[in-house]
Amino acid sequence: MGIAALILGIISFIIGFIPLCGSIALVPAIIGLILGIVDTVQKHKKDEKIGISVAGLILSAISIIVIIFWVFIFGVAVNNTDLNELDKATENYLTSLNEYYATYGN
Repeated sequence: MGIAALILGIISFIIGFIPLCGSIALVPAIIGLILGIVDTVQKHKKDEKIGISVAGLILSAISIIVIIFWVFIFGVAVNNTDLNELDKATENYLTSLNEYYATYGN
């Protein structure tokens, strides 16, 4: 389970840095976190080495933080977008296209 936690942690860490695809990595990050916790507790009771499971646990936790950060950043960006300005820009673009086609035809 420790190796699975490490692999899921690495995958979710890498995908978590991709701005729009990062939220997909939330599920593997949570699974990696759970596997890392379970494996660390089991190995700690048996007095075995817990390095790989702790590494997977830490990577999964960092991945969750990165994913939440990106979701927060995009939420703020979307919230701050002024739709009236976007409508004006679209209207200006369409007006300029109509003028171009009226001037130059087909």
